[in-house]
Amino acid sequence: MGKERSGSQIKGMVFDVFGTVVDWRAGVIREGEELGQKKNLDVDWHAFADEWRGKYQPSMERVRNGEVEWTNLDSLHRASLEELLEEFEIEGLSEVEKDHLNRAWHRLDPWPDSVEGLRKMKGNHVISPLSNGNISLLVNMAKRAGLPWDVVLSAETIHRYKPDPETYLLMPGLFDFAPEETMMVAAHVSDLLAAKECGLKTAYVKRPDEFGVGGEAEEPDSSIDIVAENFVELSKKL
Repeated sequence: MGKERSGSQIKGMVFDVFGTVVDWRAGVIREGEELGQKKNLDVDWHAFADEWRGKYQPSMERVRNGEVEWTNLDSLHRASLEELLEEFEIEGLSEVEKDHLNRAWHRLDPWPDSVEGLRKMKGNHVISPLSNGNISLLVNMAKRAGLPWDVVLSAETIHRYKPDPETYLLMPGLFDFAPEETMMVAAHVSDLLAAKECGLKTAYVKRPDEFGVGGEAEEPDSSIDIVAENFVELSKKL
């Protein structure tokens, strides 16, 4: 566990979203099961969700390395979905049904502590997602889940996916904050280490259930500034 340094100088806070603020896995499984009942599909939706998430980083890497031009996450998810439908031998879906399933990522539920914790942190800090999700996805998610963002920052804003440094410097640049006056919050250590390399402060929040109930959270790196069990605890440590 990292030494917990004061957060009193933090002006802005940016949050990873998938897995940190919202439970992507349960949401995708729920949407799949609803579709399966409607269409009488025999699919392991838990495996389907995990495979879909597994295509997330490779699809963005093709954008990062220039293999394909800028493509937002909705479009990347849709291309991955087409691959999954073949892999899981799912047939008979209309384009409307495919689009609806693809937008399951817009309809994810927050973790139980997310909204309360964000509201507490919003009182003294500018708060925003800092996600690879596109802006419409993040806004739709926030409106449905009641996420009280002050602003919505996305990789789409500058056409650069995390962990490219430009994404982490979005809030400092837009709000005239020093990097060290901005804190990145995530349940993923690699995200935090990339933010720290850009000069941001970091907070790790444990999400052991990201890949299913009873899972294990990542082990936080010793260089992380604050470690918390959830958003409410993080708000107190700030």
